[in-house]
Amino acid sequence: MSRIQAQQDAQLTRAVLPLLTLTLLADEESYGYQLVERLAELGLEVTTGLMYPLLSRLERDGLVSARMVPSTSGPPRKYFVVTEAGRATRASVKDQWQVVATAVQAAVEKEHAPHA
Repeated sequence: MSRIQAQQDAQLTRAVLPLLTLTLLADEESYGYQLVERLAELGLEVTTGLMYPLLSRLERDGLVSARMVPSTSGPPRKYFVVTEAGRATRASVKDQWQVVATAVQAAVEKEHAPHA
């Protein structure tokens, strides 16, 4: 993979990560590293260096709330859950994503269609 392709992949991941994070948190309360693992299960490699600043931003913006939970294997973990404002934002961003995804799909299908 070229350096330019890697940068484009990273930009695409950053663009969709808030939607994915809000979606995963709407499904199940999670801590940061757990979200990284859940995204990896979906085939998306995200670093904690990308996840934790996003979670801080989402919390600051009132889209997620957090609570500290003691851990048996180390320091307490900060668990995040989506708020009502986060659910509304997720719905709006999901709609926007659908428009973009539909346009990309149409362009890709047109590109591969035989020319008349």
